[in-house]
Amino acid sequence: MQQLGRSYTNRPTTLPIKVLQFGGGNFLRAFVDHMVQVLNETTDFNGGIAIIKPTEHGDYATLKVQDGLFTVVLDGIKEGKLIAERTLVDCVQDIINPYSEWESYIALAENADVRFVVSNTTEAGIKFNEEDRADDRPPKEFPAKLTAWLFHRYEFFNGDITKGCVLLPCELIENNGKVLQATILQYADHWALGEGFKTWILTSNYFCSTLVDRIVSGYPSERAKDLQQELGYEDALLVAGEYYHSWVIQAPGSVQGELPFSKTGLNVSFVEDLAPYREMKVKILNGAHTAMVPVAYLAGLRLVNDAIADPAVLQFVETLLLDEAAKTLNFPDAVTHQFVQEVLDRFRNPLLQHQLISIALNSTSKFTSRLLPTLKEYYKSQGVLPTRIVFGLSALILFYKGNYNGQAIPLKDDVETLQFFASTWKEFDDKRLSLKDCVALILGNRALWGEDLTQYGPMVDLVSKYTAAISQHGVKKALANLSVQKSKM
Repeated sequence: MQQLGRSYTNRPTTLPIKVLQFGGGNFLRAFVDHMVQVLNETTDFNGGIAIIKPTEHGDYATLKVQDGLFTVVLDGIKEGKLIAERTLVDCVQDIINPYSEWESYIALAENADVRFVVSNTTEAGIKFNEEDRADDRPPKEFPAKLTAWLFHRYEFFNGDITKGCVLLPCELIENNGKVLQATILQYADHWALGEGFKTWILTSNYFCSTLVDRIVSGYPSERAKDLQQELGYEDALLVAGEYYHSWVIQAPGSVQGELPFSKTGLNVSFVEDLAPYREMKVKILNGAHTAMVPVAYLAGLRLVNDAIADPAVLQFVETLLLDEAAKTLNFPDAVTHQFVQEVLDRFRNPLLQHQLISIALNSTSKFTSRLLPTLKEYYKSQGVLPTRIVFGLSALILFYKGNYNGQAIPLKDDVETLQFFASTWKEFDDKRLSLKDCVALILGNRALWGEDLTQYGPMVDLVSKYTAAISQHGVKKALANLSVQKSKM
């Protein structure tokens, strides 16, 4: 069978590059790239994408071999009917690694066609690093790379106000557009790039906060052979996801006019305030994911749909959402309960084959942004800690030990985070720390959580108790005891 490529499909690289995309992972390819493909096929958008490697490791070699082509496989339910959609995405026109192709990366700033910048560098991606230098090729952090690119564009076009960009960050942090803008301005000051550049950033560019929603499970290993037989070609970058999708963009009307999503069937909304949309999604959908991963993984489960099919895990997730997360939302019970059930139904999709370990990337920062606000609001309003969220945090801390029941866990997080957990747990294993002291040290790490979590009432005692229960009796029995304790309250 022929490998996917432009010569095989007769799809030349001809589209003008209008989108600069930081990241070429599964989510962006099955979400933004798929949407740009639909825009091209149904409107006169006629835009190509240049994918930029935001981190040092990896080089998108397979994407280059396939000339930027890949297939998006979407399955789900729409209006009660099964939907199965396969789309060959050909809008990716270039793939650049700034670590080895810095000049090519910077040269894109001179391309007048580039108008949109999208990114998905995880919650930990939009941050300032004072060690980044203006003459680094490239600097470490994504916003630093972007600042260098924007400054070159500013200088090349002599501050032309029409050569600014529309920035659409997809990182799941609150006010991601404003945070990205603030970080770029911080680099502008740090590098002494001048007031003119800062004014251009503020007045000639649109930093749009956005909220994205689509479950993307990645490469569909178990059905890849059948899918490729159906498609008629080999595609090493098949990416599967659910048909359901939502992109909420907080932007002025002019931006909506430049992105004619209203002429497509895509679920893209332009709003004046996305805060209510974000709070519901983050606390329910993303909160469920982050809480479920360590609990289900330590219970021996590996897929999202298998986790939700397990009665103990399902009860844990559903109770956490309805009895804890929902109580911190300013919505009628009927609305939150319906949304919870919709989320659980999406998790049940057996075709997604969504690996729990793939969701576990940067789980500590995800807990901080997705579950910690709920924990704090619940504690303030109810006067007690939310049992399920604290249990999930306990499982997360044990998960970050890196092994469980003799099996290694392939953790992926910042090097500093992994080193901290490894050294702290080693002190416990070497009996230099008691479990309670180990837990207290972890919970008190402000660099990890953004604050000292030991300040919240009986947090240390509860996490120590739940961590010991999971270690000694396993997740299932610990969850069963948790339910019994809850029923007695």
